[in-house]
Amino acid sequence: MARIKRPPTLTEALTPVVFLTALISINVFIFGDDSLSGSNQMVLILSATVAAIVSFASGTSWEELHNGIVRSIGSAMSAILILLLIGSLAGTWLLSGIVPAMIYYGLQILNPTIFLLAACLVSAIVSLATGSSWSTVATLGVALLGIGRALGLPDGMIGGAIISGAYFGDKMSPLSDTTNLAPAMAGTDLFTHVRYMVYTTAPTFIITLVIYLVVGFVRVQPDGLEDIQPILSAIKGTFNITPFLFIVPVLVITLIVKKVPALPALLAGTLAGALFALIFQPQIVEQVSGINGKFHVAAYVAIMKSMYTNISVNTDHEMVNSLLQTGGMRGMLNTVWLIICAMIFGGIMEAGGLLQRITRAVIRWAYNQGSLIASTAATCIFFNITASDQYLAIVVPGRMFADTYRERGLAPQNLSRTLEDSGTVTSVLVPWNTCGATQSTVLGIPTLTYLPYCFFNIISPVMTVFFGVMNIKIARLVNKSDEKNVQN
Repeated sequence: MARIKRPPTLTEALTPVVFLTALISINVFIFGDDSLSGSNQMVLILSATVAAIVSFASGTSWEELHNGIVRSIGSAMSAILILLLIGSLAGTWLLSGIVPAMIYYGLQILNPTIFLLAACLVSAIVSLATGSSWSTVATLGVALLGIGRALGLPDGMIGGAIISGAYFGDKMSPLSDTTNLAPAMAGTDLFTHVRYMVYTTAPTFIITLVIYLVVGFVRVQPDGLEDIQPILSAIKGTFNITPFLFIVPVLVITLIVKKVPALPALLAGTLAGALFALIFQPQIVEQVSGINGKFHVAAYVAIMKSMYTNISVNTDHEMVNSLLQTGGMRGMLNTVWLIICAMIFGGIMEAGGLLQRITRAVIRWAYNQGSLIASTAATCIFFNITASDQYLAIVVPGRMFADTYRERGLAPQNLSRTLEDSGTVTSVLVPWNTCGATQSTVLGIPTLTYLPYCFFNIISPVMTVFFGVMNIKIARLVNKSDEKNVQN
């Protein structure tokens, strides 16, 4: 007998979300930083089960739910592959001395007082040039984290500065996938979108830099400067440090700027790192492999280990030893597990019509311009929390609100700007979102530890709502029926 399908009620749609929020809160309270090792994954599976029961009760077939799961996981497959490659890249870049060289030279340039501002600014420049926050955090970010730790700064502050800068560049770069996706969903062109984002993004980034500068002068003590020389000596005494090692990072950045896809660009960086390990760090290769006398065997073992499992390099300095370790692909498996579980939950919520029902309720509260933009921002954040993917947090609200913006005479760049101000930048603040889980794993800093210091990511949605409420730089359609617009 054919099942009768009906739209889910708002209470039904919210039930899995409330269940997820409650159990995640319990998990964080009980397991703390260890909640990503399995308990959060199980909560997502249990929440997906609740969503499936609710969807099935409203008439959605198991085939529809299954197809939704497959589509959702498929949409995250690129992120999963990139994450695994980032693990391998981190391993060969440690083995080759690239990351130690970045730390070595960085310690001689930066000091604790201006470090947070400099880390944010440098991350922003690199991310703007490459269009990739993930690549920036996985390469430059890892090195900056090591420098910051050596200077005695808290992990949360360092991570917040790196992520703020990286997501500024990701959001504003024409090379970024989200920067291209948002205008496509809203119905405007790329460069109109980028120019219009400047209005909200520039003041947000300036405020962020000022905060990091003030924090540096007020809260950061220059005690770390006394410990720099022993750290420099430990790195220099263990690795062959030379500027030639920077050829590999420059290669990766060049490939990304040339619009080479992320996967081959990261693979090239991984293999180049392995080659440079053989050329510049034969002693490290032997140490990691544990094999003496047969360099060809040692080289094979060390390179393979650096790409797939935990490796560490020992020096005579305990703090340096804590910096010189990585988990390879194996270190990313908990995050891959988390992403798959999150996409199962998001796939069922979308296939069962539960997400759409919640967002329809949100639109009804958008009775004026300010509330419409605020509703859009809230919906993007909601999808980052529930669908666990920044692309869905842009695509679904973009499709939902496009007609409403036009009906109210608002040009599409208002929508595309709001999608980026709220969807792109807040994804990294959710522990089970693909972005939050990835950056937390790559940096080795729990999401909730760096979250309070991601000032750019926190201020961005507030800024876009402020512009909407205050009617600042709101572009309007000349005619509601066309796409031609002028600035208000």
